[in-house]
Amino acid sequence: MKIILSTDLHTFISILRLELFYLFFLKFCKKNIVKTYTRIRFCFKMTNNRPLSPHLSIHKKVLTAVFSIFHRFTGIALSLGTIFIALWISLIALGPNFFYVYEQVASSLLFKFILFFWTLGIFYHLFNGIRYLYWSFGWGMDLKTVYSSGYLVLFFTIVATFIVWFYL
Repeated sequence: MKIILSTDLHTFISILRLELFYLFFLKFCKKNIVKTYTRIRFCFKMTNNRPLSPHLSIHKKVLTAVFSIFHRFTGIALSLGTIFIALWISLIALGPNFFYVYEQVASSLLFKFILFFWTLGIFYHLFNGIRYLYWSFGWGMDLKTVYSSGYLVLFFTIVATFIVWFYL
């Protein structure tokens, strides 16, 4: 009877120890869950009633920012256009049957429209790149020169595009 009592006591203590451990663990989890919930609730309250930061539509369009964005767009468009030029050269190299396919596509109005804007992009990227190159040396950085050089970039871009399309 003494042995049974001691093992039962041992089992009882083991179970009690496990229950205390689980109780501690559950309290710990509950405490962390409550902390996390409180933090999230606080952050939500902070961001819920705060005004949004000004969006791009609120700000005045600064000429240098617009030119920089379009310089990047034209760089991407010129990269894609270079792929199409490589395909065009490949079609020429494959023979007259494939070149006939190119002639059919190139005679469409949509193709000429895309090619016109690609030419516009070439000249814009070129002239604006020259402008940025001057800025790299620190030349023409005062506000009046920045705006006048921006308008010169637009003027030269349009003139060069029309010369290529209507006089050559």
